[in-house]
Amino acid sequence: MDTRSKPDTPPTIYDVARRAGVSIASVSRVLNGRDNPRPATRDRVLNAIAELGFVPDGAARALSSRLKHVVGVVFRRVYGTDDGGTFADESESLLFGDQLNRGIEIVAQRCGFDLLVCSVNIDERMPNRITTIAGKCDGLILHDQVLSAAGIAAIARTVPVVTLAGAGGGAVSNVRSDSAGSMRELARHLVMDHGYGRLAYIAGHADSPDNVVRGRSFADEVHALGAECLTGPAWQGDYSAAGGVEIVRGLIALGATLPRAIACANDQTALGVSYALAEHGLDVPGDVAVTGFDDLPFARHLRPQLTTVRQPIQEIGAKAFEVLHTMITADSASADATEPPAEIVLPTRLIRRESCGCPPEPAASRLRRPIG
Repeated sequence: MDTRSKPDTPPTIYDVARRAGVSIASVSRVLNGRDNPRPATRDRVLNAIAELGFVPDGAARALSSRLKHVVGVVFRRVYGTDDGGTFADESESLLFGDQLNRGIEIVAQRCGFDLLVCSVNIDERMPNRITTIAGKCDGLILHDQVLSAAGIAAIARTVPVVTLAGAGGGAVSNVRSDSAGSMRELARHLVMDHGYGRLAYIAGHADSPDNVVRGRSFADEVHALGAECLTGPAWQGDYSAAGGVEIVRGLIALGATLPRAIACANDQTALGVSYALAEHGLDVPGDVAVTGFDDLPFARHLRPQLTTVRQPIQEIGAKAFEVLHTMITADSASADATEPPAEIVLPTRLIRRESCGCPPEPAASRLRRPIG
């Protein structure tokens, strides 16, 4: 009698593809005898089927016969701080996420794929729900910190997964922008070009990898240049304008001396900071310089225009789908060739405008919209 323990769940077509080192599409061709798969590929798939004891039932055969041409996109719904009215309806602002999803959608449509988009609360971890979503899709794109590392690894055993601003590694590919380089450049600009000696960084969500990299890079560079950088609980924001308002109001209420420059984790936080400074009669940049990150469309229409770091938001989304599409459809007899890139880093650029003390941006530049 075979006393070996049986797995809790039967192997799937995804397990076969992973064991054989080929794409799901390749397994489909072997199972259905279509398109004359290469002999080497066929042998790899058949060996994997035998080793795993895979038995395609009706649902599995339906899956193997054709792709669903659906990709799931999961993002966190962010509930920001309620500032008492001014930015109350901004707490669920999805400007950044909308641009990411638009980048995914544009390329998905070109490839004949639809998107299944859903959200989870900022404080939720819902692996069961995401597992259900994964069963309806050919692959998943997960926004920042939607799942724990263990949760992502578990989902990646079921369908191909690409993360945005995550950790990457293993069977998961990660797409992000170069937050560190531009934040160091911003620190040098504020300290060396403008001579600011006392600065602060208003953070985004504490568990956001992007926020951690931005804050650490900025503070380290400021300290290396011999200036002071304020961080910590008093400067903990949440990526929302309302969060920026609350931080500035709280510091002023305590009688704290504000720094000469405040670098914010994103543009929406910078919007709230600028608003709170203005309501207390403080001039930007005359009294306090303010900077952001993202270069959302409103950044160049503020008065003063917002100095920020431009990241290619739509391009990040587009690249995420391209990588996922390759993971889903790649056909190779080599296991090495099917490995996704562990990480793709897209460049960013410091945009110098009035809010840091630079001259106004030329009118012609204001009219040009960034690519992506």
